[in-house]
Amino acid sequence: MGAARPILGLVSLILTAGGILLQFLVILSGIHTYAVPLNLVYFLQADTSGISNAPNPARWTFFSICGVGPNGHNANCGPIRAALPFDPPNSQDFGTTNGVPPAFIGTNHYYYLSRFMFAFYLIALFFAVLALFTGVLALCTRIGSFLSGANAALALFFQTITAALMTACFVQGRDAFRRNGQTASLGRYAFGFTWAAMACFLLATVSFCIGGSVSKDSKRNRRRGGSNAGGFLGRNKSTRSRASRGSFVTDGSGRVKEEYEP
Repeated sequence: MGAARPILGLVSLILTAGGILLQFLVILSGIHTYAVPLNLVYFLQADTSGISNAPNPARWTFFSICGVGPNGHNANCGPIRAALPFDPPNSQDFGTTNGVPPAFIGTNHYYYLSRFMFAFYLIALFFAVLALFTGVLALCTRIGSFLSGANAALALFFQTITAALMTACFVQGRDAFRRNGQTASLGRYAFGFTWAAMACFLLATVSFCIGGSVSKDSKRNRRRGGSNAGGFLGRNKSTRSRASRGSFVTDGSGRVKEEYEP
């Protein structure tokens, strides 16, 4: 059982690092159009042929709106903007209502969904990196295991919110384009990496906590074993002592006589 903690700690570190890598693949999408798989990651691709100032088709990534190259990769990405909203009429997207589906006009629904998604993504990344650093302590201490488990649990919490907001935002956006007669599809890599990162943090949280509890149970078992051994020896000694001393009884005349056990 003593070797279980470092093994579980190492597994937890690998899961946490894998989740962070998946997060970065999504966050860095739209920045680099030559590196695979970064140039395959996008949230939504839609037909924007009737929208002025828009590439056709257009892909929404984490930092920019891109077009599609001949090889199916992201290409000709627009300006890089922090927390780029998914809101076609917005000036940070296309800045026009011409050809934009009516569901996007006169509402801030998609704007706030996407903005909160970006914020929670970065918060989840922060706690995941924190869990990775404290996870080194999980290899040798029980406190480090539980501390890293708490950080991984926070990363899981915010990553779950991120995945839920992202799904709600872009699935509704896809349906809005389709209702307007424009083709649209979700980016399988962005969604797959996001949900896979959430699964990594879930498994890492469980593994960190098991690593801490395994060490505690092992110590308890050792203490109980020692106490049982001592009790067994103590009872034997007490039994031998009583056997050597014997006992005293009275006979019928009231006199006390000594009676020894055989």
